[in-house]
Parts: sequence; C-alpha cells; structure tokens
Amino acid sequence: MIGRCIAMLLGLGLVFGAGSAAANQFVVVASTQAAWKPGQIVPAGATFDVPAGGKLTLLGADGSRVHIRGPYRGAPAVGAAAADGVELIAIDPHAGNDRGPQEIDGFDDDAAEDNVVFNANLEAAGVRERVTHLRTFSGEALGDVDGPVDLLYIDGAHRFAPARDDIVRWGDKVKPGGELLIHDSFSSIGVTLALLVTLFAGGEFRYVGRAQSMTHYRREPVRGLDRVRNAARQAANLPWFLRNVLIKALILAKLGKVTKVFGHDPNTWPH
Repeated sequence: MIGRCIAMLLGLGLVFGAGSAAANQFVVVASTQAAWKPGQIVPAGATFDVPAGGKLTLLGADGSRVHIRGPYRGAPAVGAAAADGVELIAIDPHAGNDRGPQEIDGFDDDAAEDNVVFNANLEAAGVRERVTHLRTFSGEALGDVDGPVDLLYIDGAHRFAPARDDIVRWGDKVKPGGELLIHDSFSSIGVTLALLVTLFAGGEFRYVGRAQSMTHYRREPVRGLDRVRNAARQAANLPWFLRNVLIKALILAKLGKVTKVFGHDPNTWPH
C-alpha cells in the first residue's frame, strides 16, 4: 500500500499511480497509451509516462480505480489521490520562479493562474479534500511533514543546489522500502549533477529504472559490489543525458530542425 505520498510539483511531470491496501497489482481497463493495453497487468509501484491529453485507468483487486491524466497543474496529485487509503501532500509555492523549462524567474502571473488551475483540477476530480497543498518552497516545508513517507515524487527546481537539497533532505523522510521518483533526471544538467553526487554511489537507495526523464528509486540498503552495480546502472543513462543536452543546445541556437536527426520534435523542449 502507498499510504503517504509527497509530491513537489514544479514544472512538467509524469504521474505515479499509487497502490491500494488490498492489491499488489492492477489491470489496465482503459488507456490512450500504446504502451499500456486493456487487460495488461501492472505491478504496484510502476511509473507511467502520460502526455497532455493522455488517460490511463487501472483497476485494483479490491475494486478500487486509479485514474491518471497528463500533464501537470495537479495531475500527479489527482492520479495518486484517486487511490483509496492515500494521504497526499503536494508542495508547490506557485511563486513564479523555477516554474518550468527556461522559466527561472518573473512568471508571477502564470504562477497565480497555475494555483487556480491546480485547485480547480482537484475539485473537478473530486479529490480536493484528500490533498493537502503546502504553498511554500520545499526547503521551508520540511517541518510541516511529520513521520515517514511512503512515496516521494520530486519535480522541482532544475538547478543543482535546490535539486540536491530536495533529494538529500526529503529523501531522508522516505521510509525503508519506500519509493522515490525524480523527474528531469538525465535531462536537466542540474538535476543530473545532483543525482551524481547523492545517489550514484549512495548506499540508501536502489535504482529501479527510468521512464523518459523520470527515475525510480527504492529505499533499501545497497552494499559492496551491489553498490558498484547500482552506480553502473545509473551511469548507463548518461548517453541519453548527453543527447538531451545536445538537443537543448541546438534549440537555443535556433537549429531545432536538426534535432529531428535524434528523433526529437523540434517544437518541444526535452524534459
């Protein structure tokens, strides 16, 4: 069971479908995604890449349903809170800085609209009362969350220092066996450097896998040669990271059309 989710929701995000008390797997009952077909079995703790307009509905063994939609402005909160028995805390200051790719500062009006849309999406999904929104910066919210966390979803600032602080300080709240999801991994330079110095050689989180720029870790001891293997599995993502950095450089140089060589849509920012 995923009992307590913490989501730091800044920027675009993938969505995590939380589990339920009586189920350790789900069945896909409706999907707009080619990767997930009706009737397919999905293990609890799976991660999903759901783009704008995409929908995915899962059925648990106890009859509970998880509805997942993309992209952000409340989508991760809606997806997780739809599951039974979940306490979800969403942390986002909606302050106009670190709002998304290339949106570092000066987006106060957009952030105010984000907050309105965020709450409207929760209301529309019927989960407003099940989501606690802490409208503050993640570093200032640590004292507002007592006890261990079952799942921590970080989709925050892309700069190295705040990304590292989120991983270290909030990661310490994840209970043994709990899950850690980090968006913009191996895409953002700052987030990737934060992974390098905190999780690559760390002994507290096992690397589970990656879906696009969403990495999945599980808190469990990683010791000895297993620690080396854990670092190597993460390092295997570095070529994809270099591809993303090159694509961003081409877009900034107004050579976006060249990114088609890498199978990238030149009208989108890799994230």
